[in-house]
Amino acid sequence: MRIIVTLSIILALGGCATAYQPQGMTGGFSETQLDTNVFTVTFIGNGYTGRDKANDYALLRSAELALEHGYKYFVIVDAQQYSKNSTYTTPTTATTNVNANTYGSAYNYGNNTTYNANTYGTATTTVSGGQTYNISKPRTSNTIVCFNEKPEGFAYNAQFIANSLKQKHGIQDAPNK
Repeated sequence: MRIIVTLSIILALGGCATAYQPQGMTGGFSETQLDTNVFTVTFIGNGYTGRDKANDYALLRSAELALEHGYKYFVIVDAQQYSKNSTYTTPTTATTNVNANTYGSAYNYGNNTTYNANTYGTATTTVSGGQTYNISKPRTSNTIVCFNEKPEGFAYNAQFIANSLKQKHGIQDAPNK
């Protein structure tokens, strides 16, 4: 019973991919401002979040951050993608069922009583649990430099990226934005 309760709690807390949200217990994005127009954006996913989604969410947050600070373009000057890997092993339990029969006899000879008994039986042990699950939690980190005018070379259009990725992932703007 304890195994069922434990697994239910685990599934309830992490039963779906990390949402596009500020970093919390199940993951999300965070950012650090390094200069007036330079930021590091990180997205941490849970075990149900794919690497592509984690990359998209870090890129989306990069675009939103540029727009929030009044910039139209940004360039990724450093990107890191990795996973935090862990394992979870379910508890092992053993249940033994015993079936036994005792046959016997008792003899009285005067003041002496003799008992003769034999027990026959079977026992079956069932072992369950002990499965190990590998969990991979993707992490993506972008260091971005933001610009008001499009710089030479490649640069992301922040508004285009924000609109495109929000549409791709079905993300709605917050009502107060």
